[in-house]
Amino acid sequence: MNNQDKFLPSVIDTAINEINVIDGTIDEVKLYEFVANIIETRKTHAYAYVNKANIMMFWEVGRLISAVILDYKRATYGKKILSELAIKLVEKYGKNFAERNIYRMMQFADQFSDLEILSTLSTKLSWSHFVELLPLKSTDARLFYANDALLRMLSVHELRRQISRKAYERQEIANVSLSDESLVPSEMEVHRTALTPCYYSRALSVSI
Repeated sequence: MNNQDKFLPSVIDTAINEINVIDGTIDEVKLYEFVANIIETRKTHAYAYVNKANIMMFWEVGRLISAVILDYKRATYGKKILSELAIKLVEKYGKNFAERNIYRMMQFADQFSDLEILSTLSTKLSWSHFVELLPLKSTDARLFYANDALLRMLSVHELRRQISRKAYERQEIANVSLSDESLVPSEMEVHRTALTPCYYSRALSVSI
């Protein structure tokens, strides 16, 4: 029994007490509300679990294929191997494992190599979020947008808009401008460290 499930009896007992009115009648409105709440909560938990499992699956597939094809100097005929593998995987598991998507998984495993950070991101971000982050050129930019999407619960569309607006680049320019001004040391340090990987590692390690 996990930490969430061990509290269920007391939660249900509380619901029963609220649903059963003193005169013996049942509050049908509250009954519906409690049942609906159970369903919605469990659906959310199930989605989060499946989403995270899928993302970690894509990472593992990408990491394994990258290791076999690239780390062992087999890139010369890696495309042929990858194409044949994709055909077999699509036949059994569907279009998620088409060749183009496998390349994305390989890129994903390479760009998000820190499993601690990835584990936190995958609790809230979907695979579609990560696909939007893959074309970005720098690790700092990817972590900036990933952290923004995580903390503000951005949809894929909203994340895409932030990237198209170059929010990270504008933030960098703002930080450079501030560093040229006469700020006290503590303020300077805050602006200077705002976008470092270390900052994001600490931020993303917090349970959200």
